Amino acid sequence: MSNLEAFILGIIQGLTEFLPISSTGHLYLGRLTFGLEEAGLFLDTMLHIGTLIAVLVVYQKELLYMIRHPFSKLSWILIIGTIPAVIVGFSFENFFDSISKTGSTIGWEFLATGCIMYWADGVKDGYKKLEDLSYTDAVVIGSFQAAAIFPALSRSGLTIAAGLFRKLDRETAAYFSFLLSTPAILGGIVLQGKEMFGGHIEAVSFQSLAIGTVSAAVFGYFAIITMVNYLKKHSLKIFSYYVWALGLLILILQYSGFM
Repeated sequence: MSNLEAFILGIIQGLTEFLPISSTGHLYLGRLTFGLEEAGLFLDTMLHIGTLIAVLVVYQKELLYMIRHPFSKLSWILIIGTIPAVIVGFSFENFFDSISKTGSTIGWEFLATGCIMYWADGVKDGYKKLEDLSYTDAVVIGSFQAAAIFPALSRSGLTIAAGLFRKLDRETAAYFSFLLSTPAILGGIVLQGKEMFGGHIEAVSFQSLAIGTVSAAVFGYFAIITMVNYLKKHSLKIFSYYVWALGLLILILQYSGFM
């Protein structure tokens, strides 16, 4: 793997982790384009560490508050919102691992992501702020996050949509979606680390790893800030159109035997 390829994969991870267009689906396409197959589990882990750094920087105030007040309402909401993904992830780990490697379903998943966001965008604007979130809101949004374990169902797209369904205002829906990504990304890093210690690791140069990690962190940071501000006054529909077009293209290529 070249440094340029690592840099581009870092950009893809950083942007698509927080733009509602699916990071896993786009990384799969990036690897396919470069002919990198799985590109290396160690690189995957470092890219996720990059996006985790971005979240930690943006949400340092909230995260420090939860560390100092571990039994606060915000802490419990984050824990409750994470539980559905943990249950689904451990219950169907082998199934999701197999479909992620083949990419056989990603075209349909991109289409589904677009439909859910388009539907949510038509919901009447909500009024709830972060302090208004209920435990029921956390369960519903967390359940949408659990569904996004499918490789091309966008985690951020589905959780933002769920927030809009639960009457969060648009800025808060995006804000909470990205805050909820913290334990999800951390959990992914832990699982990948377990596989690496089990011997499933490919050789990637330190320089490429560093470039990919920094790239993911920098572009992830700007993606979070941009997306939260964008949703204050703009629609999700542009992202729906994009993933619909991408999903249709992938299905055409798959059924034509070119992919």
